[in-house]
Amino acid sequence: MTRVLIRAADVELDIAAIREIYAEQVLTGTASWEYDAPDAPEMARRIQALLDAGFPCFVAELDGMVAGYAWASSFRPRAGYRFTVENSVYVRPEARRRGVAQGLMRVLISECSARGFQQMLAVIGDSANLPSIELHRCLGFVHVATLKGIGFKFGRWLDGVIMQLDLGTSGQPAESPAERPEA
Repeated sequence: MTRVLIRAADVELDIAAIREIYAEQVLTGTASWEYDAPDAPEMARRIQALLDAGFPCFVAELDGMVAGYAWASSFRPRAGYRFTVENSVYVRPEARRRGVAQGLMRVLISECSARGFQQMLAVIGDSANLPSIELHRCLGFVHVATLKGIGFKFGRWLDGVIMQLDLGTSGQPAESPAERPEA
């Protein structure tokens, strides 16, 4: 069995691979509802903004190549949502069903919990995206909503599926490194 190495993303080192993985999904899939794949500088800007705001980003290496990535981001910009994150996870087609997504998500969940986040949401594009739904279910996420026909791509209306994971932290929240409220 090939070992999957999960490590913190390095924007300069990993941006070409991350962009390539995401571009494939933008151009061929419905996990992302973007129509045009962002270029490498735009992807680098997005990742750096997440890191600067205190959110984690990881890549998975498989056989010496970046096979996938995952990050957490703000679910909503308002201060009251600062303890809830939304996850994103993408894997190269040839690396799917090899434990890459699950490995990335386990590390991401652990890191988000350690950073004091309370809830993680998966906002899954397309209710037909059964592999993503099953991945999240296997990791303990529960289905909380299906938003019917809220997106349009490839000539059809798409549902959005929301799944939620309680990160196991409780009580009065400690301040999060992400998006502290203004004084």
